Amino acid sequence: MRPKPIPPKPGQESVWDYPRPPRLEDVNQPIKVIFNGIILAETQRAKRVLETSHPPVYYIPPEDIQFQYLQLTSRKSWCEWKGACSYYNIAVGDKQVANAAWGYLNPVPEFIDIKNYCSFYASLMDACYVGDELVKAQAGDFYGGWITENIVGPFKGEPGTMGW
Repeated sequence: MRPKPIPPKPGQESVWDYPRPPRLEDVNQPIKVIFNGIILAETQRAKRVLETSHPPVYYIPPEDIQFQYLQLTSRKSWCEWKGACSYYNIAVGDKQVANAAWGYLNPVPEFIDIKNYCSFYASLMDACYVGDELVKAQAGDFYGGWITENIVGPFKGEPGTMGW
């Protein structure tokens, strides 16, 4: 059963107005990811993927990521829209987290613009920001969306939402 979307107020977006298949778009705000006191990623050139019922997923270009802290893992998954997904462990000082970032090393042609870009699970980071706003992690960590004040749901990912 499809949930009842929350009507967006002026300046807000409803995830129920996002398309399926998803759309890729440029982000016009700075993005920052912090882990164990280190800025892992900071960019003015992020892209976001918008898909029905999901908060946006932000992808950061490789040039703006501190890859010395990331290590490619053997974990793989498949996205019906973007293709084969690869994952990264993150280790900064004495703190480590497994499969905390992901990206598409060889995405399908429609998503070639995020080739080698990475996204980060906000729930596993110290902080992730869109502009000056601290994001809230999408529940469940399966999809990895970032929730900001201008995004309304309800959001897929919470218990009981897999059938949406």
